[in-house]
Amino acid sequence: MTEEASAPESAVPATTAGPDVPPDHLAINPRSPFFDAEKLRRGIGIRFKGTVRRNVEEYCISEGWVRVQAGKTMDRKGNPLTLKLSGPVEAWYEDLGEDAPVAKL
Repeated sequence: MTEEASAPESAVPATTAGPDVPPDHLAINPRSPFFDAEKLRRGIGIRFKGTVRRNVEEYCISEGWVRVQAGKTMDRKGNPLTLKLSGPVEAWYEDLGEDAPVAKL
């Protein structure tokens, strides 16, 4: 009985595929733990407060914020200074075209 119960559980994740949406939290800085080069290569579209943004450095859909660069200002290590803006965030893969599934809260 134990083998029968474990067989369907292992088969379910392999056959069930969720919608192709970006992760909840993603950053473009390679030193960040939320950096994922493969996902970034696909192209991520971000809509923040109803406006498509092209200058997002990092986002988190579940917490409702984005980080954007604050002009050309740099910190003492040469990294751009960022501002954390709060509001509704939506993300999608740009390589899927116009009807791409959107990740939002």
